[in-house]
Parts: sequence; structure tokens; C-alpha cells
Amino acid sequence: MNTQLENSETGTIDTPHPPKPGVKVWAGVGVVVAGLVLAGAAKMHGGAHPNAPAPALPSVSVSTPLQRDLDTQVSFLGQYSAVEKVELRAQVGGSLTEIHFKDGDIVHKGDLLFVIDPEPYQIRMSQAQAQLEAAKARLELATHELVRAQTLKATDAGSTENVEQRVADKLAAQAALDGSLAQVHDARFDLDHTRITAPFNGRIGNHQVSVGNLVAGSRAATSPTTLLTTIVSLDPIYLDFDMSEADYNSYIRSGAGHGREQRSGTETVGISLADSTDFTREGKLDFIDNALDRSSGTIHARAIVANDHLQLTPGGFARVRLSVSTPVPVLLVPDAAVLPDQSSHFVLTVSQDGTVSTKQVEVGDLRGGLRVIRSGLAPTDQVVIDSIPLAHPGAKVAPHAVQIRFADDTNIDTQQLASR
Repeated sequence: MNTQLENSETGTIDTPHPPKPGVKVWAGVGVVVAGLVLAGAAKMHGGAHPNAPAPALPSVSVSTPLQRDLDTQVSFLGQYSAVEKVELRAQVGGSLTEIHFKDGDIVHKGDLLFVIDPEPYQIRMSQAQAQLEAAKARLELATHELVRAQTLKATDAGSTENVEQRVADKLAAQAALDGSLAQVHDARFDLDHTRITAPFNGRIGNHQVSVGNLVAGSRAATSPTTLLTTIVSLDPIYLDFDMSEADYNSYIRSGAGHGREQRSGTETVGISLADSTDFTREGKLDFIDNALDRSSGTIHARAIVANDHLQLTPGGFARVRLSVSTPVPVLLVPDAAVLPDQSSHFVLTVSQDGTVSTKQVEVGDLRGGLRVIRSGLAPTDQVVIDSIPLAHPGAKVAPHAVQIRFADDTNIDTQQLASR
């Protein structure tokens, strides 16, 4: 039975419907979710500490520039050349019968290289020796006849004219003997030069003539001589280069009163191979030309380099580094600490209060793994040398001091200068 209620305002009577079960469930879920959100927000708000510390300043490594007395060095592009080079040609002609080397071999002085058919020269040698024996016999006969003529004259059995004739015969026989001796020497020379040997130690090229070919010798001079091969010496080896007039004048002035005659041959130069930037080799400056080239404004110079392991080859290129001034104090910093800025360079420095600032500098070459600073930097400046991306101009950092070290030039030196 339904209960009827009277509405005092409207004067009507409503009969209420029972609520649906699903509505109660969704209302409860909404209340729970709202409570969880408010509780989480309150927890997050209550967990923040009003006195939390500020973020730590970035740590960077700083150092004052390294001070060192260094000379000014200039590098030049050079080319190796052989100290000794020969085009091997035969002095006698004939048929080539033997070749005693492989192309590109290392040969030593006196090694047999070629053999020209010796038979014609052996025949000529035998003829010369036969003529020599005949000349000796004639001289011996002339000597005996002279003695006999002198004996007869002493006993008044011979005339003075006969003695004089015998003296002339002996002199003629002696001259004939000397001529025969010369013919023998000439024939022996030709015979000996049918065997062609290496004139010095070096590397031999490829043979230009094969066995069986006819070779023209230089003594006959009936046709152009035949080139057999070439040989170049390898140890030591020359390194030729040209320096400008300005560099040459600087080099002369750096002698501190000593002329180029005293320095040439004793001046050590650094050498960098074509496939390296490290000046790991050394040589001695042994020659400077006597005049400048008017067309190029340069003067030719040459260093001599040891080549014990035969790694250097004539015709190859290398860089040669030469000192052109006396040592002067310079500042050096790691090359990574120098940053490019279009056409200039700058470094980052840190003041006493930890503020980062920039300083524009003029840079020089690399020495001992460090970059030479010609101007723009003071010896007391604290230069950022590590963690550079963390240092921004105007920002504050936490600097800690480190020490810059100078590496040995012979082990670490990546000097890269323009060719003069």
C-alpha cells in the first residue's frame, strides 16, 4: 500500500518512486576519487620544504697560462732527394749476356749487376799481350847489339856511327815496348768493364735492357750510349726546401752574431713525414744556396737526414721545421681551451668571484701539445681548460685549480703551419 504525503506549498499529494541501485554506486565512487585527489594534493603540498638548498654551481678546471722560453719556429714543405744518383751506362759495347739483380733490390758497392760478352775483348787482350812480348824481344836484341857495338868501338874495331845507330835502335825498341804496355792496359780496361758493378750502396731501379740486346758503350762513341738502369743512395738522404727572404733574414739574425757558415751543418731541424703531423725525426741543415731566386723570392736550403731503416724515399714529401729566432718568454694553454670566433679566437677566464668571462687572444703555433698565445692574455688569468661546455659567459662556476704540463716536442708536436 502506497503512503501519500501532502505538500504544504502546492496542496498536491506526490507519491515518491524508490531510488535505483546503480545511482548509489556511482555516487560513492565519485566521493572516493575526490577524496584521494585532495589527499594527494595535500600530501604533495605538505612535503615541500620551504628552506631547500639552491642547485650546486658547475665545477670547471682552471689554470694560469704556462710560461716558457721558446724560439720562433717556421715549417716548410720539402722533398727528399738522393745524396748520390747515377744513370748506369756501359763503357764498352757488345751483347748483354747476364743480369745479376732483381728490379728494386738493395745493392752494395762492388756487386755485379751486368755482364757484356767479354770474348771480343779477351781476343784483343791476347793480341796486345803478344805485341808486348814481341816488343820485349826487340828491346832485348837492341840492348845486346848496343853492348856489342860499344865493345867493338873500345877496341877500335867499330865506328862511333855504329854505336849511335844501336843506341837509337834501343830507344825505339823501348818506345815500342811502352806502346805495347799501353795497349795491354787499354785492352784490360775494356775487358774489365764488360762486368758492370754497383758504384755505391743504394736501391737499383728496373733494368732498361734485357739479355741479348746490343749495348752501345761510351768509349766507342759511334752511337748514343745505352742506359742500363739507375741507382740512388738511401742513407743518408737529402731534404730540399725553399724559404722566403723574410724567413731567411730572420734565420740569419737569430745567429746572435754567428754567420751562416758557423750555423750551417750544426743547426738541427725537425721533420714530419707526409702521413703524420708529429715532428718525430731530426736532421742537420747542411746547405743554403748563395743567391735568392729572383722569380720566386726564395732561397734554396737543404737538410741531411739519417735513413737507417730505409723508410724515406727520394721524391717523397715532408715538412721541415726550422728555428728562426732566439728563445723569448711566451704563454701557453691547452689547444682545446682556445675557442674559434669567426676570424678570431678567445678563451674563457674565471674571476675571483667565480664569474666566467671571455678574452680575445692572438694565437701562435702548437708547441709541446700546447697553443702559443701571442697577445690578449695575462700570466695571472685563470683560464678554463676543462668542462668548457659548463662555463657560460656571465654565469658563475666553481673553479678548481689544475696544472698545465708541457710535453716533449719530439713526442707531441702537431704544428700545422702554412707552407712558406
